[in-house]
Amino acid sequence: MSSIIPKAYVIAVTMGYGHLRPAYALKDMAYIGHGLDHGRGIINADDYPGIPPEDKKMWETIRRGYEFVSRFKRIPIIGEATFDLMDHLQEIAGFYPRRDLTKPIWQLRATLSTIKKKKWGKDLIDKLNRPSTRAKHGTGQGKPLPLVTTFFTIAHMAEYWGYRGPIYCVVTDTDVSRAWVALNPKASKIMYCAPSYRVAERLKLYGVNPRRIYLTGFPLPKTNLGNNTDLGILRHDIALRILNLDPARRYLKVHGPHVAERLSIKKLPKKSNHPLTLTFAVGGAGAQREIGAAMLKSLRRHILEGRIRVNLIAGVHSVVRDYFIEQAKKNGLEKTFGKFVRVLYQKTKEQYFAEFNKWLRTTDILWTKPSELSFYAGLGLPIIIAPPIGSQEDYNQSWLLTLDAGVPQEDPKYAAEWLFDWLRSGFLAKAAMSGYREAFKFGTFNIERLVAGKPSQMKLVETVSPY
Repeated sequence: MSSIIPKAYVIAVTMGYGHLRPAYALKDMAYIGHGLDHGRGIINADDYPGIPPEDKKMWETIRRGYEFVSRFKRIPIIGEATFDLMDHLQEIAGFYPRRDLTKPIWQLRATLSTIKKKKWGKDLIDKLNRPSTRAKHGTGQGKPLPLVTTFFTIAHMAEYWGYRGPIYCVVTDTDVSRAWVALNPKASKIMYCAPSYRVAERLKLYGVNPRRIYLTGFPLPKTNLGNNTDLGILRHDIALRILNLDPARRYLKVHGPHVAERLSIKKLPKKSNHPLTLTFAVGGAGAQREIGAAMLKSLRRHILEGRIRVNLIAGVHSVVRDYFIEQAKKNGLEKTFGKFVRVLYQKTKEQYFAEFNKWLRTTDILWTKPSELSFYAGLGLPIIIAPPIGSQEDYNQSWLLTLDAGVPQEDPKYAAEWLFDWLRSGFLAKAAMSGYREAFKFGTFNIERLVAGKPSQMKLVETVSPY
């Protein structure tokens, strides 16, 4: 199956990581030359050169509101009540019984009203429609490129303001709100890239034409996958990871031949190329950093003894970086910095994603709330699930549990006890292989094939999960 990399306008927003991370995985498709991307390929709808002040203010208001409520949630009673109200407005209805869910929700109506009344997004779509902005295909001004976005509001903007090219919307959770679908789904031309079976079925309940729904899988980083046919990098990394996840060889004693067969290798290596490594990633708003601090304190002795390496992911938040460094020092771990305690901080999200993906190659366990990183279970990373924040993350957690690819955290204060119990039992090795076996891994390549007009060449995995 040959590599097909079409060109498209890849558009995201900079709010948090959930929509920008999957866009970054699709960066090979991103057309450069329109002057709207700061030279990076991916267009940020909330921060592009020449964005009208009114549009920027609108995006900034939304971002600040989300981050405020996410942090405010930690305040007992008042904070939780405020967050619950916001979450209720975005809540995803229960899937069963199957029924007509085409009625628009308040969030969708409010979004479309703002687009219409404030002319929100018109400047961006007008610029993408201009001949001077388009890619050249041989001679002439060229046709509008496909528009690929990881945020539903941008898809609505593109449709309302008459974008002349195809519109693809990449869903970034394992279930999806009615807000992602147009007011009149049957008349909409938006095409959806569904990361899971549940999303594909949910979109049908919302009234989307099944011919506009494509089960692609979630876009994972190519640097962690390898070739689009044999996933050589991924198989290499899992073969080394599985050794660290099963130190007593309780899992491999029974399933070793099956693991080798799944990874298409004759036999597993004798030892890993890195120490047992746990990566703890907080959300884009810096939430749940206290969990990392409690975990670090509990694992202190094991870190000092070189039994485990801990990666603390601060992303682009210098305040979170400083917090993690302070906690490490408080536990007397200064001498382990750079070796058994590492803090990842970068000034830009693009730099952060690139470095984070590198660190994942030698990560054995990923501890995070069930955000878009839930899909990284497909990389053979067992997920320790921090408490979900919002109904969408509740669904992501259910998806991980259904696939046996993740497990809710126990009390972080006692991480040194339950984590090493899980390792000795081989439980996390089983979770790694379940994620690799059951979760979609070809999402990035499938979206490229779809946008290139080759949907018949998309590749999925055999799974027993209805999700």
